[in-house]
Amino acid sequence: MDLFQAAAGEPLPLRDADLRLYREIDLGAPPGQLLRELVEATPWRCDPITLWGRTYPQPRLVAWFGEPGLRYTYSRITLEALPWTDALNQIRARVEALSGSAFNSVLLNYYRDNRDSMGFHADDEPELGEEPVIASVSLGAERTLVFRHRYRRDVPDARIALPSGSLLLMRGRTQSCWKHGIRKTTRPCGPRLNLTFRRILAV
Repeated sequence: MDLFQAAAGEPLPLRDADLRLYREIDLGAPPGQLLRELVEATPWRCDPITLWGRTYPQPRLVAWFGEPGLRYTYSRITLEALPWTDALNQIRARVEALSGSAFNSVLLNYYRDNRDSMGFHADDEPELGEEPVIASVSLGAERTLVFRHRYRRDVPDARIALPSGSLLLMRGRTQSCWKHGIRKTTRPCGPRLNLTFRRILAV
């Protein structure tokens, strides 16, 4: 099922989910410029992950920014929030105004080329709450986000192409009913930076 033909800001027709795609939003600067500035200024990390008893380096670089004292744990990795930068705060303000939600942190994922990826997962950690709002901004090379239903094998996977400068809002039951991921590709592509704004709750 391909959903990338949806008009900007319109809901995407995915059952058991609440998705809205804005194909191009005003980020205050050209997406390419923001990509270069954020990649250069961010203290990236590459943590090891363990799958089926074997340990590998994460197939991408990550960084997490947020309010002082915040911690976020996913895939057995605990991150301490880095302080907000002016650039990230400006993007956050624009995303909050568009989404109508408030965010106190952002996870940056840097895909250096077509060989970087993210396995299927759901943003369903306890500190995000039962129905979290995740606002995902894409900068750089277009990659395809694949959704797979967590319980219904009769529901086909959904693929959403995320162009540079786009915003994907994931709300409601999306995380409880679906997993999503970015696959490696055989076709070479340039770098992509994904900023996923979220709100960490006290648990």
